[in-house]
Amino acid sequence: MKKYYLLFFVIGLLLLGCSKKKEKFSEKSISDTLATYLTLANEDTIPYEDRLSYNKKAFAILINQDNDSLNRVNLFKVANRYFNMNNFVDYHKTASIIAERSKSEKDTVSIAKAYSYLGDYYTNTIQQDSAYSYYSKAEKLYKKLNDKSNLGGVYIKIATLQGYANDFLGSELSAIKALNTLRDTEDKSKIYDAYNILGFVSNELKDYDKALEYHNKALDLAIQNKLTVYNEVSNSLNNIGNVYQNQQRYEEAILKFKEALKDKSLIVNRPVLYGILLDNLAYSKLKIKDYSQLPELFFKSMKIRDSLNLTAGIIYNKIHLSEFYSVKTDTILSKKFAEEALLLSRKTKNQRAILNSLKQLGTIEPQKASIYSEEYIRINDSLQSAERKAKDKFARIEYETDEIIQQKDKLAEQNRNILFFFGLVVMIGILLFVIKNQRSKTKELMLKQAQQKANEDIYNLMLYQQNKIEEGRTNEKVRIAQELHDGILGRLFGARLNLDSLNKRQDEDAITSRNNYLVELKNIEQDIREISHDLNREKHALNNNFIGIVNNLIEQQETVSQAKVSFVVDMEIEWEKIENYIKINLYRILQEALLNINKYAQAENVRIEIIKQEKTLRLTVTDDGVGFSVSKKSKGIGLQNMLSRAEACEATFDIKSKIGKGTTITVAFPLETNQK
Repeated sequence: MKKYYLLFFVIGLLLLGCSKKKEKFSEKSISDTLATYLTLANEDTIPYEDRLSYNKKAFAILINQDNDSLNRVNLFKVANRYFNMNNFVDYHKTASIIAERSKSEKDTVSIAKAYSYLGDYYTNTIQQDSAYSYYSKAEKLYKKLNDKSNLGGVYIKIATLQGYANDFLGSELSAIKALNTLRDTEDKSKIYDAYNILGFVSNELKDYDKALEYHNKALDLAIQNKLTVYNEVSNSLNNIGNVYQNQQRYEEAILKFKEALKDKSLIVNRPVLYGILLDNLAYSKLKIKDYSQLPELFFKSMKIRDSLNLTAGIIYNKIHLSEFYSVKTDTILSKKFAEEALLLSRKTKNQRAILNSLKQLGTIEPQKASIYSEEYIRINDSLQSAERKAKDKFARIEYETDEIIQQKDKLAEQNRNILFFFGLVVMIGILLFVIKNQRSKTKELMLKQAQQKANEDIYNLMLYQQNKIEEGRTNEKVRIAQELHDGILGRLFGARLNLDSLNKRQDEDAITSRNNYLVELKNIEQDIREISHDLNREKHALNNNFIGIVNNLIEQQETVSQAKVSFVVDMEIEWEKIENYIKINLYRILQEALLNINKYAQAENVRIEIIKQEKTLRLTVTDDGVGFSVSKKSKGIGLQNMLSRAEACEATFDIKSKIGKGTTITVAFPLETNQK
């Protein structure tokens, strides 16, 4: 330790020697000197007065520099060192200067941070309304910046402030806000603090199960993320032990306090927590009448707190010692410590400590219990009134802060309204355009549907006309067949009989001639019979006119295209039994396929097949044209129309094509469907 003092003393002499010579420092030398001052001011091994002196020298350099971002960063460092040295006067002065400099440069980040620092100042000087005001201002700025980490930190400070004012519901709400804000950040230390506050609030509200849940979450977070800067694990164990104490589960509390005290670094790093743990352990042992190490643990805790000037902790040490000696029936010592606790509480104006001291004195001196009780009630009432006022102040400050922000945002809101109105007009214009366009499309679709209906009507008329033509043709064929059979064939048969009667002539020439005539007549008879049978077969083959319509379509194709068309149809198909809608859609698909071949295929040969396979009627159209890529979406509606017609008949539609390899379209119509 002496070596450190000697080293810093030598550095200090060198710095002082340089200043005495009044040499002109270069910019680099000033920067180096500033860094040295800031480093020394932050060194705990240097005496307090020396650290304070170094920090003031750093401030003196910075206050004369230009107001830039680096200058403000270094001023924040100076403020931090004043805060760590509990020099709140200079801390407030520095933070106020930073706030003014940040405002002049419109540095929102630094303004928000300066407000947070000023809130810390008023918190530590017990000016809760001012602290809340500055925290609220910082909160609004961090919200605008979307700085979740610092916003969560401000919520934690507000929650802590509300907890000190016994506004437990407000504290709980702020802590939950902190958790929600910090959820997407990696700031585990602040999340840990939020859990601790929620545990503290739940404990004060006597919701012990909830308190244990939050403190255990904080403990798990500290262990998993190895939070050791502030001995977080030991701190959480102490908090859990406190809840067990309130539940009168003293044995479990003792286990937690002992586990926390295993961390020997507490003595150096967190002596405050170390003193609290000793007092809590001793008090829990007292409650289960385990007097081992008592009252030594109380005195050890009080000695640590006295060295740190922690008056609130000393008061509770004295109250606990009073309880201990009361149990030991040492009324004199019990009364002595209780009176000392009351005196120190009044001196520091710690109202809650006064209440606890009065309560203890009332227990020790029953004869004066009414006097102590009267004062207890009076102070408790005034304390509750002050707490209500504090809550009202917090609400009023938040309201006033929001009101100022609302006034500032009023103009921006008007601008937003104008933009909204303009956007609404544009949206209405777009909507009207879309409606008009949609109506046009609907009208076009209706026209297409009407055209499709007209096409079907035309097709039905064609079918009717073709039926009449085929009916006349069939009747004519039947008439001719009957005429041949009943007329000519009968007369020829008579002639043959007459010739047979002449057969009685026995001369050689007559016999030869008659035989020749008979043979010839038989041949004629056979030819006429065959013609009659052929005519009847054609009648049966054309028992339906659909194939005639298809033939007409093919003939038209041959007149407009150079491609040679071959048509194969299954003669076993009974067209009169096939539903009309199937024949209509088959015809239209074939018509569209031939149209596409004419337009695009450049084919030399086209083959059309209509085949019946069990309960399926299959149409196949094949060409040897240029083909196309099936994977590329066609811009036309021809293929889509064919697909739609196939779907209308519950038919399967398949198209196969390759560039340079031709195209094959296959449509399989089910002959038994749900369509009527």
